[in-house]
Amino acid sequence: MNIIVCIKQVPDPEQAKIDPKTGLVVRSGVKKILNPFDLYAIEAALRLKEAQGGKVTALSMGPPDAAEALKEAVSLGVDEAVLLSHRDFAGADTLATSYTLARAIERLSPFDLIVCGRQAIDGDTAQTGPGMAEQLGIPHVTEVRKILSVERAHLVVERIIEQGYATIRLPLPALITTVKELNEPRLPSLRGMMRAKKFQVPVWGPEDIGADPAKIGSRGSPTQVYRTFAPTVGVEGERLEGTPREQARALLEKLGLLH
Repeated sequence: MNIIVCIKQVPDPEQAKIDPKTGLVVRSGVKKILNPFDLYAIEAALRLKEAQGGKVTALSMGPPDAAEALKEAVSLGVDEAVLLSHRDFAGADTLATSYTLARAIERLSPFDLIVCGRQAIDGDTAQTGPGMAEQLGIPHVTEVRKILSVERAHLVVERIIEQGYATIRLPLPALITTVKELNEPRLPSLRGMMRAKKFQVPVWGPEDIGADPAKIGSRGSPTQVYRTFAPTVGVEGERLEGTPREQARALLEKLGLLH
């Protein structure tokens, strides 16, 4: 199987802060990590390769230092990695991001399966995976908790739904997004870490993927954010005075349970 796993570098949630003036996440000077949900996607891709043969390619879009996230994927066992990084990609919403990644995937074709984490913890939209599938015109299934079987031209998965679980058989090539219940991510091996240390991540720009300038970055992003802010946390309370009996009566009155 030729599998492409899409990953993202995100700010460490233990260090991430919100700029009170702009309402945006402060990324400068903050430690960055591989998006936790993407670890389950990488593990799923590696297990499929081990069972079916083939290769796994990691793909990401971001600033130059996002190459470190791709190197981490290589240390876990990914065969190849590609970074989409250019100033024209900056400011992309999920639509522009989906388009850009899809164009890169077309260059990496042919492929059998695309695997993504459920969502990125810095945006929590869960839109990019399905958006890529729509751009590529392939079927997709989100919230996959089990991969039941791999047939010659089909994949059978179990996904989470509100009422429980649903078993779906989808034709390949396809895209799936994964949840934590799917597997237990592995740790990097010593051999993997040594390979990652030497690995040179190829960097592609808009021309490398034949991207339409009007569909990438902020120019290709129709989403307009009116305002973002960190909610203030506060609890207003009222102290009830008197004896325990009087306090109980006053509480019942406030709850409308005493007439």
